[in-house]
Amino acid sequence: MKNDIILINKPINWTSFDVVKKIRGLIKKKHSLSKLKVGHAGTLDPLASGLLIICTGKKTKEISEFQNLKKTYLATIKLGYITDSFDRETEEKNKKDYKNISTSKINKISKVFFGEQNQTPPKYSAIKIKGKRAYQKVRNNEKFELDSRLIQIYSFIIKKIDLPYIEFEVICSKGTYIRSLAQDIGTYLGCGSYLFNLKRLAIGSH
Repeated sequence: MKNDIILINKPINWTSFDVVKKIRGLIKKKHSLSKLKVGHAGTLDPLASGLLIICTGKKTKEISEFQNLKKTYLATIKLGYITDSFDRETEEKNKKDYKNISTSKINKISKVFFGEQNQTPPKYSAIKIKGKRAYQKVRNNEKFELDSRLIQIYSFIIKKIDLPYIEFEVICSKGTYIRSLAQDIGTYLGCGSYLFNLKRLAIGSH
């Protein structure tokens, strides 16, 4: 395990760094090591679960290769509200009625959000702005804007509609924020929405 690739099913409420720290500690203790490089190949938010690839020792050189692969997620969004973080981390606000939205319009989501598009990351994210994480700037009440970025949705399949919840499976490019996708879907439907649940199913063929 000193020079290995480890596939972890990350639970909710653990940060990606929590997992890295735990694995580093276990391996260092087992092999009586004073130092060990350990990293992950793509952050999962604390409220998200699923696949987290951990690389140790010499395998950390392969992290960028994993980061560039397509990601597959199973997501659930909740209609009728938005949140500042685009997920359950912050409180619901701006309540709107969703009951007049037709099933046909909901089904169009899979086509509207398919393909190449510009997406603005959430301000509650780990993106660095002049050396400072965006979420830190938000919590310090600092004003800033994030630039949009080009992302790609390779597959978008609606799995279940049980209003106010919609569950879908999406395959996307590196740099895609499913929280931003949830926010954009709510804007398209006209009632607001936020990411209620997220599980990463795959990274490339892993």
